[in-house]
Amino acid sequence: MSILENLSEAVQKGRAKDVLTLIEEGLAEGLSAQRLLDEGLLKGMSLLGVRFKNNEVFVPEVLIAARALNKGSEALKAQLIADGVEAKGKAVIGTVKGDLHDIGKNLVKMMLEGAGFDVVDLGVDVPDEKFVAAIQEQTPDVLLLSALLTTTMGQLGAVIDAIKAAGLREQVKIMVGGAPITHGFATEIGADGYSPDAASAAELATSLLVAA
Repeated sequence: MSILENLSEAVQKGRAKDVLTLIEEGLAEGLSAQRLLDEGLLKGMSLLGVRFKNNEVFVPEVLIAARALNKGSEALKAQLIADGVEAKGKAVIGTVKGDLHDIGKNLVKMMLEGAGFDVVDLGVDVPDEKFVAAIQEQTPDVLLLSALLTTTMGQLGAVIDAIKAAGLREQVKIMVGGAPITHGFATEIGADGYSPDAASAAELATSLLVAA
């Protein structure tokens, strides 16, 4: 197999040491940092995302792969900057006020990073005004809101209302997700999109960039 194929496989298996070794070898052989990122790291995470969506692998495998991906991305960062490579887009993500769940959010964040996004994570129990401030300060392409409880899902709409009140709604695409959320609910509160799982979220965020 080629270095790029081996790199993709190393990411899928979560072998961080192999990832770093293969990146060194690839750069030494004249492969660009962009190709190592796109055709090695990101391809591996994308393939794993499909398997995750099909229930062929589960959360622990994705977390280990994401760790390997992040190590590889860090190793390539300086070269990517030197080459003038920019992220595909910028995303801000967070779990709404009153909700402390973060596993789903973290998975979506990892999948977004694997799809080439620069991601700003606001954490959990995020008040409406913090989301508004993040749009003003970070100017993201996509805002992703998570709610895992039926008691906090209404907060998704409150965040969107706060963004509208601040006159920022046209500046960002808004996605929502979480166990109790449905496509119908997302439409009802005025979101641009809803995703049932982490892999689909990365695909939808990418499609929203193209549509913007």
